[in-house]
Amino acid sequence: MSLPETKLDTLLARHASLEAELLGQVSSETYVRITRELSELTPVANAVKAYRAAAKEIADLDAMIADSKTDSDMRAMAESERPQLNERRDRLVQEIRVALLPKDAMDERNVMLEIRAGTGGDEASLFAGDLFRMYERFAALQGWKVELISASEGTMGGYKEIVAEVKGRAAYAKLKFESGTHRVQRVPNTETQGRIHTSAATVAVLPEAEEIDVDVKQDDLRIETMRAQGAGGQHVNKTESAIRITHIPTGIVVNMQDSRSQHKNRASAMNILRSRIYDAERQRIDAARSAERKGQVGSGDRSERIRTYNFPQGRVTDHRINLTLYKLPQVISGEALGELIDALTTEHQATQLAEQGSSA
Repeated sequence: MSLPETKLDTLLARHASLEAELLGQVSSETYVRITRELSELTPVANAVKAYRAAAKEIADLDAMIADSKTDSDMRAMAESERPQLNERRDRLVQEIRVALLPKDAMDERNVMLEIRAGTGGDEASLFAGDLFRMYERFAALQGWKVELISASEGTMGGYKEIVAEVKGRAAYAKLKFESGTHRVQRVPNTETQGRIHTSAATVAVLPEAEEIDVDVKQDDLRIETMRAQGAGGQHVNKTESAIRITHIPTGIVVNMQDSRSQHKNRASAMNILRSRIYDAERQRIDAARSAERKGQVGSGDRSERIRTYNFPQGRVTDHRINLTLYKLPQVISGEALGELIDALTTEHQATQLAEQGSSA
């Protein structure tokens, strides 16, 4: 498939103008903005230049082959070089097509990560803890920050529910395909017969919504204050610092009691509420758009079983793309999670390219 040459010209012109702008006197804010845009454009601009250079070489070889004055040795050499150049050009075309795919507006956003223990009792809570540590380690490898917002611990360890904010460049782009039900198969420490138990935890990855994204009217909120419950020593139940906010139109409820400050709990609850409202609306739109499409990667359906972690066999299987890796310890430690994420991203891009081709 041919590339949109006019679009490539515009891209190269933009890249050149940013480089020129950077050579002049710019404020620190402008410098940050330009370097960020350049870091995104430079790989594509380089690929476009390499593609055009390869296309010119192919045209020159074709002219040499077609020219009756070219001697047989030169013609043979040109014909032997052509397949390699064709392969290089085709590879660059694919690379550029992927780079030109429309980006999700939320890809650069921070993430609200919510993990909840599902079926399986204490073992499910332990697994939820394993998943949280996996994402925490993966985030550290990306240079991101993870800030705990709220946590309800399991009786034997792990978490019944944990909510954290993941802050970093393109956090949502990397983590958005993690939403869904994660299943674990392993022998619990308390199991004397050595039987394998199956339990599950659900993961929700929500792009952090800003006030400009979601118009939450004060009249649509029911805000209740109460005393914090549970362990915590002297300060618990002395003040009404816990907050429950209900968004009446959608029925979404957020409880927050992790801080002693009612103001902080309210701010955290509103942050989560905005993200959940925004995510619910995105899911509604996506569901309507993909109603005729099946097997869509990363549909965001929380009930969809997306991945199984089988400890006895040391394998991790992602059911959406039928990919199995026999490196469970490396995945659960966050080190090899990137392999699954990259494979899911590649599959999603292939789907986008196919749709682009069919609508062209």
